[in-house]
Amino acid sequence: MLSITNILRCQIPITKQISVRILIRNWHKEAIPVVWEKPEKGWTKLNFDGSSKGKANKASIGGVFRNHKAEFILGYAESIGRANSTIAELAALRRGLELVLENGWNDVWLEGDAKTLIDIIAKRRQVKSSEVQRHIRDINLIILELDNCLVTHVYREGNRAADKFAQIGHHMEKPGIWRNVPPDELLAIMKDDAEGKTVLRLR
Repeated sequence: MLSITNILRCQIPITKQISVRILIRNWHKEAIPVVWEKPEKGWTKLNFDGSSKGKANKASIGGVFRNHKAEFILGYAESIGRANSTIAELAALRRGLELVLENGWNDVWLEGDAKTLIDIIAKRRQVKSSEVQRHIRDINLIILELDNCLVTHVYREGNRAADKFAQIGHHMEKPGIWRNVPPDELLAIMKDDAEGKTVLRLR
């Protein structure tokens, strides 16, 4: 008796066999459930993201602040010119922390989807790039001014709101700030996050 894979190979043109084999392998991948988590009462949570596109490294940043009820407090987005993804992520966090100080928040949860960056900040790992070092130094100085600060990594599926703001930033001519009411394109994501919707991530 032919195996399922062999049957598929017999029935499907050679040009399509590769994609079918990939699909079969994906069936065996374990999905990771990802959920955006609310902060504790009295805390403000910042999700941030940086984006760098194409050979020109056109970069933008974005972030969103929410309270313990998952209510939108503030969002930001802007284009930052040319930068790689690491610098864009750092710039997104730095801008978010500047807004933390401007608004007088002291108990803050910082969350992003760039694990290497989170490790550098949270575990104080050393880096060689002078530009990266400068951003990290500025970030750490601001963190020291806060009463309490938590820094965590989340998969991109749990950072969709910040990612959307970063994408908006690519199309902006000047920095944008939203207070109390998010842009319409964020409403569905904000609702999903507030309701604790699980998004599956394939390994």
